Amino acid sequence: MCGITGWVAFDRDLSRELETLDAMTATMACRGPDASGTWTGLHAALGHRRLAVIDLPGGVQPMTARLPDGDVTLVFSGEVYNFTELRDELVRAGERFTTVGDTEVVLRGYLRWGESVARRLNGMYAFAVWDERSRRLVMVRDRMGIKPLYVCPTPGGVLFGSEPKSILANPLAGRVVDADGLREWLAFVMTPRHAIWSGIRQVEPGTVVTVDADGMREHTYWRLETRPHTDDLDTTVARVRELLDDTVGRQLVADVPRGVLLSGGLDSSALTALAALHLGGERVRSFSVDFTDRTESFQPDDLRDTPDAPFVRQVVEHVGTTHTDIVLDHRALADPEVRRAALVARDVPVGFGEMDFSLYLLFKAIRERSTVALSGESADELFGGYRQFHDPEVRRAREFPWIAINAGPLDKGGTGLRRELMDTLDLDGYRRDRYAEAVRGVERLDTEDDDEYRMRVMTHLHLTRFVRFLLERKDRLSMAVGLEVRVPFSDHRLVEYVYNAPWSFKNHDGREKSLLRA
Repeated sequence: MCGITGWVAFDRDLSRELETLDAMTATMACRGPDASGTWTGLHAALGHRRLAVIDLPGGVQPMTARLPDGDVTLVFSGEVYNFTELRDELVRAGERFTTVGDTEVVLRGYLRWGESVARRLNGMYAFAVWDERSRRLVMVRDRMGIKPLYVCPTPGGVLFGSEPKSILANPLAGRVVDADGLREWLAFVMTPRHAIWSGIRQVEPGTVVTVDADGMREHTYWRLETRPHTDDLDTTVARVRELLDDTVGRQLVADVPRGVLLSGGLDSSALTALAALHLGGERVRSFSVDFTDRTESFQPDDLRDTPDAPFVRQVVEHVGTTHTDIVLDHRALADPEVRRAALVARDVPVGFGEMDFSLYLLFKAIRERSTVALSGESADELFGGYRQFHDPEVRRAREFPWIAINAGPLDKGGTGLRRELMDTLDLDGYRRDRYAEAVRGVERLDTEDDDEYRMRVMTHLHLTRFVRFLLERKDRLSMAVGLEVRVPFSDHRLVEYVYNAPWSFKNHDGREKSLLRA
């Protein structure tokens, strides 16, 4: 999994800046508890923290290919799930390998295909390549934005990192939150590229960023596109099963203990059962979270109609997993050290309060037993599982659906900020502008009526904004304890296919996520 950071400067000698690079790299020690590595050249400096998951002895980074016309050095975070096929293709093309993991596949792929290597990768990744041959930095982020990547342009080049804290460790980065940063923090609209910190922004998912002496450029190699869906319902159900089955199989590859986060709901139960099929005689490790006396005292709320525990037990018995219940005490959520750790992981005080603290504690407990875990993020956004997809008033509202349903963590009247500041920020106006901007980017088929297009818009907003917030939350809190969480429902092939399936398929039996259920 890992954390990456770096600094490119064409106006100074970075081989003398090792102390600063070490400070940037050290901020991500939790993301990579197994090893730390740095590399410096005249105009580039790269840092890496490693969580060893595949090829434990061979995946040391930064990784360099020494060439006659100049070295090429890579820092990589994440996983490439089709690395075996790509490795075979590269070997046939004449590339030679000294390791057996996915990191060298990315490096050799770049040497063979250049920036277009990004189009060939299936996985979750953020990586940077310093190419001494052209004195150029190439940065790539995965299609769905599962792995984070931040950049901060500087007068002489750029700073980058898996988290803002690595960039902020460099004296060139200012620790400033401006008015737009406050708007983004409070409005809960998840504008692409925005990072709250002034001068720092996210690399958009599916994007390649290049930096050389002439400046910074970027291009998109993947985006969520509207396409006609020609398969009938039965064929669509079969194709979804085929894609999800293939994805789960790929994401179980690891040289360390693996598990599944099991809530007892449809999404995690499906992943658990598919994982059991792929592992054959090896029992699936499953993990669930509960609170002391939660089942006995359960009260339905906006997020859950029923307690999880009974459904978890049914799945465990049906699948035959090796199960661990992580039972949390409410007093642990109030522990100042837990709250501090979760806040440090997130970089800014934005999140879901005690839900963040409990997720952090869950991941910490799982990490004692497993290094990799599968999770069900993106299923509700993709298949239409949230209440807002099925609420007629929300469907008619010209507002971000998670705000219209009042599911966001922000109480408009409870920010604690001065009234005059809130008036200046004009959050309602900011939301309206960002909503209009977001909807303009959703393509419409000529054959779609207003209702079908409205559901496409809602799905698009969830997949390009809301789920990115949840994926980053999951990444930050899991990597804070050195746990790699994989998200099969975010596989770009599955997302492309289901996004374009008509809403009538996703709701064909009148129940939420009926396409996935089928």
